[in-house]
Amino acid sequence: MFIDIIIYPVIVVLLLVLLVASLRILREYDRAVVFTLGRFTGVKGPGLIILIPFIQQMVRVDTRTLVLDVPSQDVISQDNVSVQVNAVIYFRVVDASKSVIQVENYMQATSQIAQTTLRSVLGKHDLDEMLSERDKLNNDIQEILDNQTDSWGIKIANVEIKHVDIDESMVRAIAKQAEAERVRRAKIINAEGEQQASQKLVEAAEILSSIPEAMQLRYLSTLQDIAGENSSTIVFPFPIDMASTLQSFLKEGQLRTTSSIS
Repeated sequence: MFIDIIIYPVIVVLLLVLLVASLRILREYDRAVVFTLGRFTGVKGPGLIILIPFIQQMVRVDTRTLVLDVPSQDVISQDNVSVQVNAVIYFRVVDASKSVIQVENYMQATSQIAQTTLRSVLGKHDLDEMLSERDKLNNDIQEILDNQTDSWGIKIANVEIKHVDIDESMVRAIAKQAEAERVRRAKIINAEGEQQASQKLVEAAEILSSIPEAMQLRYLSTLQDIAGENSSTIVFPFPIDMASTLQSFLKEGQLRTTSSIS
């Protein structure tokens, strides 16, 4: 009788301890990957779950969006420019069982594959593309990472290249190249302007030559532009036809003088 009084409370206490040990509370963003005697038996949570002590174990997995800072990577661009690039990756676990069973440490594995992919993708592009087409590069890196981590139950939400650091000597060389490019464009624009102006002058000459009166009006308009309000220059209109007649008369008189002398 005395032994029963001692054993029953001990049994009750052990049962309470086992019950407390078998209870787990998971938050809304947590999932429990359960193993029974070492074999995967399912994913539980969130809320209150019950595990069989010493027989079942669980691995807690966070399903929130995680931020991974990719350290600076030394990259040689396609045009042989050495740069340092770092990025940030946003991802989350969409399949808790795969993130535990298929890979040992999905955070470290994602970090390593992100560094390798960053160097591989950026090494196929020129420096100008790295600086001006970041959105396209971000999408390319995201697509590659998403395909590679899909078997781990991970979804890459976004990839952002943060900084592209260039050596100071290379910055000066790029500035000289940009200045030369601006000078080249200015010369091309100037040449195109001269070409267009010459074409318009040819068209204007064809129109004026078809109507002689138009040429005379244009001549008078030019004289009006020369004689400004505050100008002391006096401009007398001189008909072009009279100028040609006078020129012929002078040539004829010169010929007569020469013949009389001879």
